[in-house]
Amino acid sequence: MSVPKLDRGTDAADTSAAEPARSAAQDSSPPRSMRPLIMRLHFYAGVLVAPFLLIATISGGLYAIAPTLEQVLYRDLLHVDSTGPALPLVEQVRAAQQLRPDLTVSAVRPASEVGETTRVLFTDPSLGESERTAVFIDPVTASSTGESVVYGSSSALPVRTWISQLHRHLHLGEPGRIYSELAASWLWVIALGGVYLWVQRYRTQRTRNRQSARLWTFDRTTQGRNRTLGWHGTTGLWIAVGLTFLSATGLTWSKYAGENVGELRTALSWTTPALDKTLRDSASAVASDGHDGHGGHGAAAADPGALDRTIADLDSAVAVAAENQVTGKVEATIPADEHTAITVTETRQPWQFATDAIAIDPATGAVTDVNRFADWPLAAKLTTWGIALHMGILFGLVNQLVLLALAVALATVIVRGYQLWWQRRPTRGSRRVARPPLRGTWRRLHPVTVVAVVAAAVAIGWFAPLLGLSLLAFVLVDVAVGLLQRRRSPEHSPEGTFATG
Repeated sequence: MSVPKLDRGTDAADTSAAEPARSAAQDSSPPRSMRPLIMRLHFYAGVLVAPFLLIATISGGLYAIAPTLEQVLYRDLLHVDSTGPALPLVEQVRAAQQLRPDLTVSAVRPASEVGETTRVLFTDPSLGESERTAVFIDPVTASSTGESVVYGSSSALPVRTWISQLHRHLHLGEPGRIYSELAASWLWVIALGGVYLWVQRYRTQRTRNRQSARLWTFDRTTQGRNRTLGWHGTTGLWIAVGLTFLSATGLTWSKYAGENVGELRTALSWTTPALDKTLRDSASAVASDGHDGHGGHGAAAADPGALDRTIADLDSAVAVAAENQVTGKVEATIPADEHTAITVTETRQPWQFATDAIAIDPATGAVTDVNRFADWPLAAKLTTWGIALHMGILFGLVNQLVLLALAVALATVIVRGYQLWWQRRPTRGSRRVARPPLRGTWRRLHPVTVVAVVAAAVAIGWFAPLLGLSLLAFVLVDVAVGLLQRRRSPEHSPEGTFATG
């Protein structure tokens, strides 16, 4: 969203590129105005960070519609035409085990509607982190429709996983996450800076000609750079709230800023409550221990039959969960030892705002723990809703289409920003690119404002390290360029420096 020109309160054709560069003191912005500083920051961030933003925008648009693409591309795995009563879960899981006897079953997602398949999940040592093998079972016939690798808590299928990892780290692993965190860190800065500049421009225009001033729309009769600026500013204003939301939620998944977010949530007791899966003094634990809980000095002895007994109790466990209002689309874990409870958890689905979970002793059917979404801290609820909204899940197809439209709008804003820079290039002389906005911005500010801005930058930079380091890099490079320009032309330095003016 870079607007690489100091607006002087007019929509006349831009002639600044052909004029001699002016010092910041000659700018028409009011004394003590923040506008020159924000303009310069907006320009540098827009030009240098926008490539990362554009990549994140394109991959994010694809990521938004990935849940719907998944339903279309994998219809043969996910849906069947069989009708009739569903077989017991134990029979469906056994059928999947016969197909993959080399793997250990770990969970099952029962079909919740007619025409859906049951997803039996296996731990597979040959796969990567958070990946499992899924065998899809027709719940009516117990025949398989196929198998696939799935990823994460959403059990995403390969295409959706590929798009997710492209958006997250460009398939470069952990080093690639720097790109997405850098984009998320700067997105809110660029968006809010653009809003400030556009509103200030509107106020200036309104004092000169109230009828021609436009804030939420742009004048379609204009041509050239003014038309580009109108589209860039108006569209950026409309999507600013959405961009700030995507930036905030995206940072919760980031590596460095995400760790700080996690520490802050822990310090404020805003973390998501965990479900206790451990069976203590239960019939299962005592039976497997052998000596009233004292066998093996408290350590669980290996029991090869524990997994089979747990599978046999799956149907009763899911029924107990339903009696406790844990229903709909759920995932039931299948522990391989009798010291761990079966957990039944409601999965994220469109228009579902609460995800409850319950732990059940498979031997007795007793509920050992319940995790109610209603009991979560408000911050934990907001985080869960925000993540589901960011992923395009919370409001289903409507959510996905809005995110796709937001991605398209942001892409046009970025392209228009570069177009503005190109349209401001000189038409004469040897210079081939437009100058940045004028230097000397710090001299325009009150000393108290300077201290406040620096303190805020340090605090934000500490919380979002990639934002802080890249901002510091911008300043150092700009200072070096300014000093080099002064050394070459000591008597006429047209621009000063970003850092010192």
